[in-house]
Amino acid sequence: MPAMEGSRKRELCRGVLFALLWGHMITALEVPLDLAQPPTITHQSPKNYIIDPRENIVLQCEAKGKPHPSFSWTRNGTHFDIDKDPKVTMRPRSGTLVIDISGEKAEAYEGVYQCMARNEHGTAISNNIVIRQSRSPLWSKENIAPIVVQEGVSLVLRCRPPAGLPPPVIFWMDNNFQKLPQDGRVSQAMNGDLYFANVRRQDSRNDYICYARFPHTQTIQQKQPVTVRVLNMDAINETMAPFFNDTDFFGDSPAGERPPTFLLPPGASTSKVVLRGEVLELECIAEGLPTPRISWHRESGSFNNKRTSFKNFHKTLKIVDITEGDAGDYRCQAENSLGTLEHVITVTVKAAPYWIKAPKNLILSPKETGALSCQAGGDPKPEITWLMNGIPIENSHVDPSRKLEGDRITFTDIQVGSSAVYQCNASNEYGYLLANSLVNVLAEPPRVLTPPNKLYQVIAGARALLDCAVFGSPIPVITWFKDGHVSVTAGDQHSIYENGTLELQAAHSSHSGRYTCIAVNVLGSRENQVFLEVKEPTRILKHPELKVVQRSRAVMFECKVTHDPTLTPTTTWLKDDGGLPDDERFVIGPESLTIQDVTEADEGSYTCIVNTTLDQDSTVTRLTVVEQPDPPMDLELTDQKKRSIQLTWIPGDDHNSPIKKFVVQYEDALHHPGVWKNLTEVPGSKTTAHLKLSPYVHYTFRVLAANAVGFSPPSLPSQQYRTDPAAPDENPSMVEAAGAEHNNLVISWKPLTNLQSNGPGLQYKVSWMQQDVDKDWTSVTVANVSKFVVSGTPTFVPYEVKVQAVNDYGSAPEPEVVLGYSGEDLPLAAPGRIQAAVQNSSLAEVHWEAVSSQMVRGRLKGYKVYYWKERSLLEHTPQHEEQRILTFNGNRTHGKLPGLHPFSLYTFNVRVLNGKGEGPASPSQQFETPEGVPGPLAFLRFTNINLDSLTLEWSPPLQRNGHLLGYTLKYQTINNTSELGPLVEVSLPANETNFTLQNLKYSTRYKFYINARTKQGAGPAITDEAVTVMDEAMASRQVDIATQGWFIGLMCAIALLILVLLIVCFIKRNKGGKYPVKEKEDAHADPEIQPMKDDDGTFGEYSDTEDHKPLKGSLTPPNGTIRKEDSDDSLVDYGEGGDGQFNEDGSFIGQYSGKRERDVVECDRSSEAPSPVNAMNSFV
Repeated sequence: MPAMEGSRKRELCRGVLFALLWGHMITALEVPLDLAQPPTITHQSPKNYIIDPRENIVLQCEAKGKPHPSFSWTRNGTHFDIDKDPKVTMRPRSGTLVIDISGEKAEAYEGVYQCMARNEHGTAISNNIVIRQSRSPLWSKENIAPIVVQEGVSLVLRCRPPAGLPPPVIFWMDNNFQKLPQDGRVSQAMNGDLYFANVRRQDSRNDYICYARFPHTQTIQQKQPVTVRVLNMDAINETMAPFFNDTDFFGDSPAGERPPTFLLPPGASTSKVVLRGEVLELECIAEGLPTPRISWHRESGSFNNKRTSFKNFHKTLKIVDITEGDAGDYRCQAENSLGTLEHVITVTVKAAPYWIKAPKNLILSPKETGALSCQAGGDPKPEITWLMNGIPIENSHVDPSRKLEGDRITFTDIQVGSSAVYQCNASNEYGYLLANSLVNVLAEPPRVLTPPNKLYQVIAGARALLDCAVFGSPIPVITWFKDGHVSVTAGDQHSIYENGTLELQAAHSSHSGRYTCIAVNVLGSRENQVFLEVKEPTRILKHPELKVVQRSRAVMFECKVTHDPTLTPTTTWLKDDGGLPDDERFVIGPESLTIQDVTEADEGSYTCIVNTTLDQDSTVTRLTVVEQPDPPMDLELTDQKKRSIQLTWIPGDDHNSPIKKFVVQYEDALHHPGVWKNLTEVPGSKTTAHLKLSPYVHYTFRVLAANAVGFSPPSLPSQQYRTDPAAPDENPSMVEAAGAEHNNLVISWKPLTNLQSNGPGLQYKVSWMQQDVDKDWTSVTVANVSKFVVSGTPTFVPYEVKVQAVNDYGSAPEPEVVLGYSGEDLPLAAPGRIQAAVQNSSLAEVHWEAVSSQMVRGRLKGYKVYYWKERSLLEHTPQHEEQRILTFNGNRTHGKLPGLHPFSLYTFNVRVLNGKGEGPASPSQQFETPEGVPGPLAFLRFTNINLDSLTLEWSPPLQRNGHLLGYTLKYQTINNTSELGPLVEVSLPANETNFTLQNLKYSTRYKFYINARTKQGAGPAITDEAVTVMDEAMASRQVDIATQGWFIGLMCAIALLILVLLIVCFIKRNKGGKYPVKEKEDAHADPEIQPMKDDDGTFGEYSDTEDHKPLKGSLTPPNGTIRKEDSDDSLVDYGEGGDGQFNEDGSFIGQYSGKRERDVVECDRSSEAPSPVNAMNSFV
């Protein structure tokens, strides 16, 4: 939809642009008003003039000519003497009549009027203007009896409005001035009558009122109200009994269903005549029950969608701008479930006269030849008649240069006195056309009417039309030139029209410039200049996206634009082709539109229009506002059965977000009043749910709708539906049997819900027997509880149990049998034959013998291993460590103990585990872990750091994990780039805790690694870095160079050399042309460094005669500064290390190369005498 709206806007813009362009191309040749010419009518009243008797009559007639024309009028074909009627006045220098009808009857001035404008060169006449008074007569008084009709029959309420001028607009309303509702069953015909295809009881009312609005006088007339009573048969017989005898009574049956019958138009076929260019409206209204549907078909083809529309609930076919191709047979078809009926309307298209080629003004010079042509079409073919100066041409004076040939007048060897106004009249029975064409004989040299130096600005890619409006007789020949010398001729990219307009088909930036048009005839020539600027187009780069947003949230549309930098764009936002609401929620940014707190009223299409003075671009998007749907309505229960029912409903408004599903909820007023539970879900495409019900429930239903936004509020509840009680359909679920104590059995289950109970008196029959021991079930019936305890059972033996639901109406089906065990007791025995197998220094595996099931006395859960560290084998004193426990699930006979400490003594025991708890512990056993690698050293530090030595101190590992065999020390150098040197390794005895390294490099960083080792290997190393001390002699030699005398002297010498160079440079410049650069410039004569002459764009010469002049080839800006782009030679370039060189005495020895590489010395170009000090400052 947004794309179609945008397309229509673009088509409209293109249409307007085409009209403007066409106006440039076909502008008629106009005679300047300072030249003699016959009259031309410029403004006149329409042919049909309906007057309001409350206002004055104004007959428009304006004309131009040289001399200014005089005016006169005819009325009904005879002269209208306005001087004799004081009510009539003519405006000064105008033919417009003003007739004061106050106190007069407007009918006295009705008639056919015609205006004539004349001067010494001819007479122009207006169209015939028919004046008629508007009329809005009153309805005639009448008593309208009430209309009593049988339900289901058809009905027509006649309006019959009074004849008015123009015809009134008809509409039906009630006493409250509210329009009566219309639809496919009840509708108003084009004649104003109100048609009922079939009446219903709700059509009964006493205020059917037909209104007629007369548009010219803006008055409304009202007909007497009509009363309609729609009754069934019994009511009709009762009402009409006093007026009929016994045999006249209606039958008992109401008006039944029937196939369609046409009420309008009558019969099987009709015909209609319509004029070309007018609007065709065809109408078909049918009655029947059920209400018929109307469709339209064309016998000879399809409808033109752009010109065709269907109105009045498809009962009216409307085609605008009728052409001869629309003639033919049109078939309307009325259809309902009982039959189909057709009516054929034959359309004939006639045509009032229309111009094929209207006559144009003819400007001729003496002795020239020309022609007037008047070609008109119509059906019937129009008759062409000619007048000269308002008089039939056959009654006018004879002109030997004129020859009449039907619709063409030819002038040969015309003379000055042949100027006149010729009228062409084309008429047939449906109307006429009248055109004034002046023939003006003049001898004039060309004159240009377009203002000089006019600036045209167009957008690149668009047509550019440059005017060259000229006048001359004979008609001048026009030629165009660009920039004074390039001839512009008609071709693929250019067109030159008869009126002199130059068209560039697609303007390009290269087309910008000065254009000259030259107009030439035998009497002289004239020229004019205009200018064209081609601008970059305005384009929307980022189009706003379609937005779907929830109500109360914010939304932003982006509209990013590119445009010509010399044009200032303005952005306008429209909503639904109108302005934005006056609401502070709408915030317009530079390239965006933001809507805060969106409401449903904000939904619609939004157009971003970007305008400049030359062009525009627009784009359309759409905002869709969504929210949760409205609740469903009109819940209805049907197909009611004992265990099921059908629920139907009508969906509420989905608020632009399709409904995905419906949720049906129920309330059980018997068991849980006020509590709503979900019953089922239905897809959003359905509005019916077949519900399965349970017995003994008082159901009330409601429905919720869900879309992408959320759930609707619940619908209103349905009526209550009660189901009858019945025996339970199912038994309790989740039945389990397990002992809570060593001598009982607890049987538990999940009770049935009230919905599952199916009736009153719900109980449970609990049954049990010991497996493989008992042969009969033991049963007990308990109330509505969830468990039962059987006491006196043996310890942990299997039982079969079952639970059955029972109510006052019977028992549920036979339940399933569940196996369970009576209660458990603590195990009586401990695992035997425990032993440990050491795997490595931190892992051991424990083995044991399983406990028999009789000794477990319950469900075996697994075995627990308790173990703890007694002490390290390096020490003899015990270490109290927290006891650790590992559980091995299931019937295991071994397990692994990880995370042990190396070289340690451990103690452990094993216990069996069941659901009740742990059994007794086994006898404790011990095992030893072997040695492992040691842990890291406790610390490492450096002392006695000297030029070539340092001392390392450390502490043994906290975790030795065996007997230490010694230490390993490694070290290497680190340079300034963090690169490591070769690694040096030293082995140290176990009893050492410090070590001094000798022969190290001074002021050097070293990285050290040290670790301990046992017989199992080396432990992790710790690392640190240290730096030896710097040599004092070397440190004393590092002195800041900037404080040295030789460096200061060198810098001063360089500064002095630069100063000498600057002084020499400025002396050379002031003398002028005395250094090799000038000679090189003369030799090369590079045009890019020559000064520009003012007159012809060539380069000037050097001048050496005056002081303070710029160097040859330089251009000095007004401020005396030199921009980098102004010259390729700069002294700054040399000061920053250019290619030039200085010899020992400071003279410049660089060679001017002639290349454009900025390697020529160029001094300051100030008009003042240069100062060496200032020049030196410029280098600092």
